[in-house]
Amino acid sequence: MSDESLIFRREGNLAWIGFNRPASRNAMTWDMYNTLEASCAQLAEDNSVHAVVLHGVGGEAFVAGTDITQFSHFTKPQDALDYEQRIERVVSGLETLNKPTIAMIEGFCIGGGAAMAMACDFRYCTPSLKFGVPIAKTLGNTLSITNVSRLIDMVGVARTKEILMQAKLLTADEAYQVGLVNQIFAPDTIVTEVTAIADEFARRAPLTLQASKALVGRVQLQRRASLEVGDDWVTTCYMSDDFKAAVDKFVNKTSFEWSGR
Repeated sequence: MSDESLIFRREGNLAWIGFNRPASRNAMTWDMYNTLEASCAQLAEDNSVHAVVLHGVGGEAFVAGTDITQFSHFTKPQDALDYEQRIERVVSGLETLNKPTIAMIEGFCIGGGAAMAMACDFRYCTPSLKFGVPIAKTLGNTLSITNVSRLIDMVGVARTKEILMQAKLLTADEAYQVGLVNQIFAPDTIVTEVTAIADEFARRAPLTLQASKALVGRVQLQRRASLEVGDDWVTTCYMSDDFKAAVDKFVNKTSFEWSGR
């Protein structure tokens, strides 16, 4: 389940999944998404694993979104819809994995990284956390409606609007205050602390853990809009001149101004 960009390892009853592109702040490639999806499917069948920890490699980022260069090939509305469906499939697979999941976050947790962190059961971070979805000043695209729902569930409507409309990045203290992260640990102790927390799940009733996670998930699904309800805005934003220009700026270092088209 491992490749150079996504590292899977076992330590006793714990599974560790590491996002390993530190030079790009661990931005996700299509292959990384595919490998993560396959890893979750395989872990769901492995009763010897009691908890899963996701983390970034390098200490500067958990995941800083999707690798923007991949968007340069988007030419038709279905490209945007397929992308959001892919992300939802991966995030949903993580969210519904039948064992406790922990996001161990150092530094930037942005865009798709924020979605994956929110899909985990628990989030622990270092003081360097920067959590958000700053697409209003970077790409001009949009989150899927399901990821907007996850964000509202985590931080509330007012904070969600700050994050999406003002492109605000939450600090570690702010994330803790709104209940987004469970605890803040020092950089030199977070691995030890998270390992100890994850190990505790081996001493909890497995069926209670599974039932609790599944029932919370059912409640969330009951109040979450289906993915296609947001398709109109997904295609509008991803097919816009603004989005194309923003991707070109990232790839080719060109300049542009937002046009609203």
